[in-house]
Amino acid sequence: MKKIALVPAAGSGSRMASATPKQYLDLLGQPLIAHTLRALLGAAQIDQVVVVISPEDEWWGSYDWAALLGSLERLQVLRVGGASRAESVLNGLAAIDAAEESWVLVHDAARPCLTSAQVDSMITQLEYDPVGGILAVPVADTLKIAAAEQRINRTTPRDGLWQAQTPQMFRHGELLAALQDALPNHVAEITDEASALERLGKSPKLIMGSPWNLKVTYPQDLELASLLLQR
Repeated sequence: MKKIALVPAAGSGSRMASATPKQYLDLLGQPLIAHTLRALLGAAQIDQVVVVISPEDEWWGSYDWAALLGSLERLQVLRVGGASRAESVLNGLAAIDAAEESWVLVHDAARPCLTSAQVDSMITQLEYDPVGGILAVPVADTLKIAAAEQRINRTTPRDGLWQAQTPQMFRHGELLAALQDALPNHVAEITDEASALERLGKSPKLIMGSPWNLKVTYPQDLELASLLLQR
């Protein structure tokens, strides 16, 4: 079955306190998203990489992607991004030419430290799974529930808790239907693709990820990503 990586990249990255959208911030002399796309294109089992950007995006066309990524034969860019991540993924799924049984791996543009080996390993582990699954890591820190004025209300057990990452890998038809069922009335509940499937009673599988597969959310994360990529 065809394997497609879908990268929603229509956000502004407001928590980075920068006028430049997060996916285009400089990371080791290249736009952040270039590192992300290179990892996905380097995965032997990925047939196509689809980037979903905003219709008003003025940044994408300013880069020489052939120079940054090499061959662009497997790369497709769609200007169908929505107001939320879930909407961008839904619009991207609706726009691509894929059979319902095709696997789609949705990956955050702002996770540049993913490796091609992690992608191929994930596909190998999930290719015959009835539902699909996500990369994730068990929660290691003690968790506190906050009360008013940032006072601790209580400690909550971390047993069985995992921190979700991406890629998140599901069949095209099932993920499309799940997002169509959830949006727009339940958009606040859909914080990732797995939550859309969970809402319909599905139980995605947890695949061990890596703490290095960090999501660049705040300015200090960019420095961490730089250090990890240089290693």
